[in-house]
Order: sequence, then structure tokens, then C-alpha cells
Amino acid sequence: MGVPTVGCDCPVCTSTDPHDRRLRPSILLQWHDEQNAERAAVIDTGPDFREQALRAGLHRLDAVFYTHGHADHIFGLDDLRPLSFASARNGENIPLYAAPDTAEVLRRVYDYTFSPSAVYPMRARVRIEPVGEYASVHGVRFISVPIVHGTMTILGFRVGKIAYLTDVSEIPESSFPLLEGLDHVVLSALRHKPHPSHATVDQAVEWATRIGAGNTWFTHISHDLGHEETNRALPQGMALAYDGMTFSVNL
Repeated sequence: MGVPTVGCDCPVCTSTDPHDRRLRPSILLQWHDEQNAERAAVIDTGPDFREQALRAGLHRLDAVFYTHGHADHIFGLDDLRPLSFASARNGENIPLYAAPDTAEVLRRVYDYTFSPSAVYPMRARVRIEPVGEYASVHGVRFISVPIVHGTMTILGFRVGKIAYLTDVSEIPESSFPLLEGLDHVVLSALRHKPHPSHATVDQAVEWATRIGAGNTWFTHISHDLGHEETNRALPQGMALAYDGMTFSVNL
């Protein structure tokens, strides 16, 4: 729900620490292709995507990958429009990579964009593409990592030596081999109290220890977790992520 959470005056929602102000989770990857052209891809476009894109100074986008079809991960799709107009001038539509169930949600929610009979003239210039086991974007491979979110199987993604796994309640055994040899893993940790479709901090720490990445960053954090207080209790090499955090990765 983001922090501060609407209608809440708890210590975290009223905190003056800027790390305790959290937009909905998303990650931007930027790199240069073989011709040294700047490239960019985003995983999830939540309701705060517009603000995140402005903060990041985003001027182009080559692809979007969707983990699943819940509102806090897709409700910024319409804010892709200005970026997609720039791509359309070059004869391209931005590809949106999604599993079949997520693609179905996107088509239903954004009927005015994807329907064959859509007539809205300023709709986003995007196209839905199947993600499969992996998808390549200008020389970079995005590998699908199946994870469980309550009763749903959704997708995390591995790119080079980083993996992004949000909304996790279980990691299937078959997915752990896809998470070996990481420099960074971004992993959801909602709160301390158990939740039917999200990991607790203790569960996330247990998975992170098994994965063994050089750095673990916890995301999808509720207002139950204060930034500094929680970080003091985490093992070495693990910390809460925060809005605007950046780091370099090996793609």
C-alpha cells in the first residue's frame, strides 16, 4: 500500500527518516548495448511509476517485464504512454513481457489499449509478448524464475548476477538452481507477522541465506518495518532497500 499508508499515524508512517517513505516496488535496469547505445528495462509498473520515472530521469524504455497482474504492479502501465510515443516515432512499440495469466489481466484492465476495436487515439504504443523461460533485450537475457505468491505462481527474474523476487510466499525447489552465483538478490519481506501470500522477514532471511548472494536487499516492505530499526537486526550483507537506491551489476 506504500508508506506512509493512507489513514495511518503509526511511528513508521509518521517517521521523518526519508528511507521510511516507500513507493510501490519496481526496478530499473540500464546498460549499453554492443553499439554503446543506452538501453533500459523496467520490472513492474505500479501506481507510482510516473513519479519513479521522473525521479530516475527516464527518457527511453526498451522493455517492461511483469511479475504478475496485481494492481500494485501494473497500475502504472498507462504512464508508459510518453515513453512509448518516442519509441513509436522509430517504428517500434515497447514490448511488455508477461506470463499468460498476467497478459490476460493486462488486456482486460487496459482494454482501451489492447482491444482490436480500441479507438482511443493516444493509447500507449505497447505490445504484449510471451516471456517463456527467458527473453532477450538488446543482448541482455531476462531469465524467468517461478515463485509462489499465495495461491498463484508468478515470476521473478534473473538478469546476469542479480535476481528480483517480489511478492514471494514460497520459492519452489526447482527455482533455487536459477539463483546460484548472484552478486545481488532483491527479495520481498513484508513484515514480521505471518501473511498468507507474502514472506515474513524471518522467511526472507532464511531464503537469502540459502541463496547466498553477496548482497540481499529486501523490498515490498509494509509500514510495520522501520528502516533503521529493522536494518540493525538483519544479518551482515542484508538490508532493507529504499526508494532511489542504485547499484552496479554484472549483466
